[in-house]
Amino acid sequence: MAISLSRSLSALLLAATALGGVLSAQAGTTYVQADRMVDVVSGKLVEKPALVITDGRIAAVGTQGSVAVPDGAVRLDLTGMTILPGLIDMHVHLTGRHDMHGYEGLAESTGDETINGVIHAEKTLMAGFTAARNLGAAGYSDVALRRALAANRLNGPRLYVSGPSIGATGGHCDNNLLPPEYDAHSQGAADGPWGVVRKVREVKKYGADLIKICATGGVLSKGTQVGAQQLAQEEMDAIVAEAKRLGLKVAAHAHGTAGIKAAIRAGVDTVEHASFIDDEGIKLAKERGTYLSMDIYNTEYILSAGEAAGFLPESLAKERVVGKTQRESFTRAVKAGVKMVFGSDAGVYPHGDNGKQFSRMVQFGMTPMQAIQAATVNAADALGASADVGTLAVGRYGDLIAVKGDPLADISILEKVDVVVKGGDVVKGKP
Repeated sequence: MAISLSRSLSALLLAATALGGVLSAQAGTTYVQADRMVDVVSGKLVEKPALVITDGRIAAVGTQGSVAVPDGAVRLDLTGMTILPGLIDMHVHLTGRHDMHGYEGLAESTGDETINGVIHAEKTLMAGFTAARNLGAAGYSDVALRRALAANRLNGPRLYVSGPSIGATGGHCDNNLLPPEYDAHSQGAADGPWGVVRKVREVKKYGADLIKICATGGVLSKGTQVGAQQLAQEEMDAIVAEAKRLGLKVAAHAHGTAGIKAAIRAGVDTVEHASFIDDEGIKLAKERGTYLSMDIYNTEYILSAGEAAGFLPESLAKERVVGKTQRESFTRAVKAGVKMVFGSDAGVYPHGDNGKQFSRMVQFGMTPMQAIQAATVNAADALGASADVGTLAVGRYGDLIAVKGDPLADISILEKVDVVVKGGDVVKGKP
């Protein structure tokens, strides 16, 4: 059965590639110039920048006049524009649809979800996100998608994937929509330290880059209390210890106060949502260097369009409680200096609208530069040193975006990116 499924996924991806087109081969040299560049490391705006991309990676960075134009280089003139590193979304669900939630989602097969991923990967790239972290996917559909993207067979971001999320039986990461006679469970459902360790080993075996766990209940799961801790401290400790042995980072879905702190104590790398984090949790995150990824835009979509998208009534009720508190928590965490990354939870709301969160991050406490850093240099640090994304620096991937105007003056400019370059190839905008 597994072999048949694998062949089916491969066939779907090949068909999608034939229909959707393929990125051009990364080769040659491109000289890029623009009016301004956001230097996310120094936190400054650089006037008249220039850079050279050779064979997909940045070979030189400086200013016009200080960086020579290599013989035979293709010129990409972005006069009138500001360039930034390609953006990174640390929490997406590419295989999920924003308009199929609750019971509607039961109609989606693994094949359907793989095709969703092909479509949504391109939308994400066109929105300026040249890298993304997919947190949770059934059937390892995100692993298949990542492989196709890495092989340059599809248009989309550089992808880091978790495979199935690991969580307690009956918890947020389990399938709770069907009655007991169906005996339905998600692939990541497990209990006890050795049970969850086995799941860590399993998702690593089948190609995951990282581990996602569900430490607490959630908004969109049936029958779970959004703030209730669902994995015991011993289970989270075991997950993180095994993940570290295998060289994997761990992201923890955690809304509730106790679950957030238990996840941080266990040593997770990022806490997703962090809605009810208290002052002790903020202090712990700061002391341990734990990143928070807080999806403070999507509450607007859930409450305005959620009923039509199939959200369960209990999910809408939970979101009415969570949304305001999460934004207040975001403000406190930013003020305290906790490390933050950009995580939209796209898939809950439409893919391609990822950038709408930037203005909310500024509205609720960040400077525009901090919001951009959360989606570039901070996210790259959270991914790990081998990511080679998030900054315009020599040796990094030649991934950049360009916008008209100054995003430090108007962050909403990033909701509509004009030019996208991935690995030196212009995939959107000027030829």
